[in-house]
This record gives sequence, structure tokens and C-alpha cells, in this order.
Amino acid sequence: MYQIGNIYVITAIAVIGGALFGFDISSMSAIIGTQQYRCYFNQGPSGPGFDGSENCSGPKADVQGGITASMPGGSFLGAIISGWLSDKLGRRRAIQVGCIAWCIGSIITCAAQNIAMLIVGRFINGFAVGICSAQVPVYVTELAPPAKRGRVVGAQQWAITWGILIMYYISYGCSFMSGPKAFRAPWGLQMIPAVMLYVGLIFLPESPRWLAAHDKWEEAHAVLTNVHGKGDPNVPLVQLEFAEIKQQVEFERANADVTFKELLKPNMLNRLHIGVFTQVWSQLTGMNVMMYYITYVFAMAGLSGNINLVSSSISYVINVLMTVFALVFIDKVGRRPLFVIGALFMATWMFANAGLMASYGSPAPPGGIDGIAEQSWLITGAPSRAVIACTYLFVASYAPTWGPVSWIYPPEIFPLRVRGKAVAITTSSNWIFNFALAYFVPPAFVNIQWRVYIIFGVFCFAMAVHTFLCFPETSGKTLEEIETMFTSGAWFPAWKTHKASESDVAHRIARENAADDKEAAWGSQHSNESPVVDEPAPKVQ
Repeated sequence: MYQIGNIYVITAIAVIGGALFGFDISSMSAIIGTQQYRCYFNQGPSGPGFDGSENCSGPKADVQGGITASMPGGSFLGAIISGWLSDKLGRRRAIQVGCIAWCIGSIITCAAQNIAMLIVGRFINGFAVGICSAQVPVYVTELAPPAKRGRVVGAQQWAITWGILIMYYISYGCSFMSGPKAFRAPWGLQMIPAVMLYVGLIFLPESPRWLAAHDKWEEAHAVLTNVHGKGDPNVPLVQLEFAEIKQQVEFERANADVTFKELLKPNMLNRLHIGVFTQVWSQLTGMNVMMYYITYVFAMAGLSGNINLVSSSISYVINVLMTVFALVFIDKVGRRPLFVIGALFMATWMFANAGLMASYGSPAPPGGIDGIAEQSWLITGAPSRAVIACTYLFVASYAPTWGPVSWIYPPEIFPLRVRGKAVAITTSSNWIFNFALAYFVPPAFVNIQWRVYIIFGVFCFAMAVHTFLCFPETSGKTLEEIETMFTSGAWFPAWKTHKASESDVAHRIARENAADDKEAAWGSQHSNESPVVDEPAPKVQ
């Protein structure tokens, strides 16, 4: 069967798995503020059947938190299982399992008759997202050449932003429909990208490193030739990658049986800590909270109705556009600067929003703005526009930094033998914190109001310090070189590591070729000489 060899086309198809996450975010954020949704799942105290008013309160704050959090709850389970699935079935087939689960969840969500059914459907959707979000970065990482790895793996985040934007406008358009079809239509349409991904994966190659780990050496070499050599097996990068993969696989087989316990060994704990915190910090930036509940934030800034929905969509447009910066420059700038600088900028905007709301805002009327308890604070005039501006700037700071780099970094730092399981663990930590925050924020807006921004601002500052001190640079290095960096035995300060340039890669290939030529010349020279046979020493009488 025909297989695609262009790494950019492979990436464009594979990262549709990221778009599923984006679809799920905005299918909730664009809908939770609509009266069709709030009246259908209404729990009072406002609305028909309660006080007779036209505006419905919708689900209670903690219930809405549970509805939103059901998706990351399922993602936590999916991410945990994905490591086993990926090692057993292969990277491609594991992602295809996620596609099937997504379609099942979307059908249940679209047909939801009550809150319980909605939660079950979103949980299954989350299960699918957990598999795809863990294994798409692993798959693309193992296929990409070192000089392009950051760019193509970062496309996962770009796909997420496109999924958010597309689904938001679909949901916004459907909001003009009357009755339940206003939310059923977008929840049904989100099956389409999963079907496209499932079909597209049929024409993509399997990971060469997974094939090598399962003794399919000819297939692994053929994939490297197709993707890295454009059909030419003699390209130096193909030879170098194949030799390094072979050496790494043989070394790992000689040293360990792979279980999750392997990740708890002393030589792996530092990497596990780095990988887990990469994903945990990406949640504690507060970005996904902004994505899920941005309509609440803008309502507290005085926007309502269509103006609120359209203004909220601008943040998604910014998210898409600013992620392009990362895709272009991420392999030139490196990972560490984006971690540190992005965190400091995000902390600045979070603290600014907290200060503006505390200084110029006031508590909303009892029951919240428009009867929505989560909209518990009100700020108007020029300060409200400053809050909106800071929110946009926050998104613009996250999109080119933590957004893509948090997906790129974990698959790079783990060795092949545990990569599937390790990334499953790190991604599951992302989802458990996503679950906690999605559940926490609606009640937090009710109870501590603007102080929510202070909490996230402190987290952003802490992650800047942590990444500066503990996260080494991986940009431009082969996966096997990164493994050597961690296993060399010598302690290295993370802040002194630097990215490898393309000239470094060229010099390394030249050294490998020179060593091969020298060995070949030595062998040729000595093959023409008579073998030297040691004569036995004379006996001593």
C-alpha cells in the first residue's frame, strides 16, 4: 500500500488528533453561555419552571464544573492506557482506537437527554482525547528529523488552536438555532475530523523506532529512507538515524524489561519529574481555564450576548496566529527560553487582571450577572477594556511558548524503551490537573472572584523559576543524543545546556562517516597481509 513520506503531510494528518481536543474545548465554551443550553439543562433558581423568568440559570456552578471536567477526567484514563496500547498495537493503531472512541462519545453527547448522559458522552470523548494527545506527539517525534522535530511536533498545539477556533464559530453559528439543536448540531459535527484522521492514518508509515523495537528492521529502514531520505537509503541522515536506533534498541534490550516501575528508578526519576511538571505547569498557567470559561470572564468585563461571543472568539484567533510564531522559530530559539519567557509574561498579565478587578471592580448583584452565579464580579469602563486586553495578551504569551513546547518536550527526554509509557504518565498528569481546574474554577469564580487570577499568577512565576533551574535544552539533538545527555553520569546544570545547530548535526555526520571510512581502510589494509600466528614458547626443561 502507498505510504506518505513527506514529514509535513504526515504531521498535518496526525495532528488532527490534537484538533479533537480543541473541538471539545470550544464546543463547551461557546455553548455554556447560550440560553438553549442553560434552559435545557437548567437547575434553577432562574428560568421557566423556577421563577418564570426568561433567562435560565443553567446547571449549578459545581455541576457545570463536573460537566466540563468529565472530559479531562476521561482523558486521564485514556492517557494512562495509551502507553500500553501504543506499545502493543503501534503508534498508528493506538491513535485509530482513539478515533473510534471519539465517535462513540460524540454520538452519546449529541443525543444527551440529561446531565448524566452528557457527562458520560464527554467522558468517552475525553478518553479518546487522552489517547491521541499522548501518542500523536510520540508518533511524530519518532518520525521527525532532529532539525524539524520541534516544528512538526509543535503542530499538535497549532491543530488544537485550529480545532478550538473552527468549533467555536460552528457553535456560534448554531447558537442562532432554536431549541436543543443549537448544541446538538455542533456536538454531532465534531465526529467528522475523527473519521478523517482514522482514514488518513491508513496511508501513514508506522514509527521506525516502534518497528525496530519489534524486530521489523527492514520496515524501519524503509520508513527512514522514505521520510528522511526521500527514497535514497544512502543519505547520511538515514544511515546515522538507523545506526543510532539499532544501537539504542540493542542497549535497552540488554539492560531492562520495561514496566512502569522502570520510571521510578533513580536514573529515570529526574526525567519523570521534568516530564510530569512540563504538563502540570502547562495546566497551571490557567490557559485552559481561559479557554473553557472565557465567556464568564468577558461577561464580568461588561460584555453580553453576541458581543461577548464574538469578543471571546478573538482570543481563539490570537491563539492560532501566535502559534505560527512557535512553529517557525521554535527550533531556532530552543525550548528553555520559551518556557521561561512565556511564564514571566503570563504571570504579568494574570497579576495585572487581578489588580484591575480588585481596584476598579465590585461584586455583582446577588445570583451573579444575568442570573449566572459564576459571573460574580463586575468591572466597567476603561478598566474593563484593560482586563480584556490583558486576557488577549495572556493568550498571545501562551500560544508561542508553553502551548506547543509542553507537547514537544516530554517525548524528547525519554528513551525508546519507556517512551510510550512515560509520555502516557506525563500526559495523564496534564489531564488530572485539567480535570481539577475545570471543576475548581466555576465555584472559585463564585467564592473568591478576582483572586483566582492571583493564584494562577503565582503558579506562572513559580514555573519560570523551576524551568530555568531544572529543564535542559533538547533542541536540535537526536533522541539518542538526548538520552546520552541524561545517562552520561555527570551532573549538568540545566541553565548551561544549549541547543544543537544544524552545523553540529553536519559535523556529527561527518565524524561518523570519517570513522566508518577509517575502519573500512584499516580492514582493507590488513586483509591483504598474512595472518600473524603466535608460535608457542619453547618448553622449559
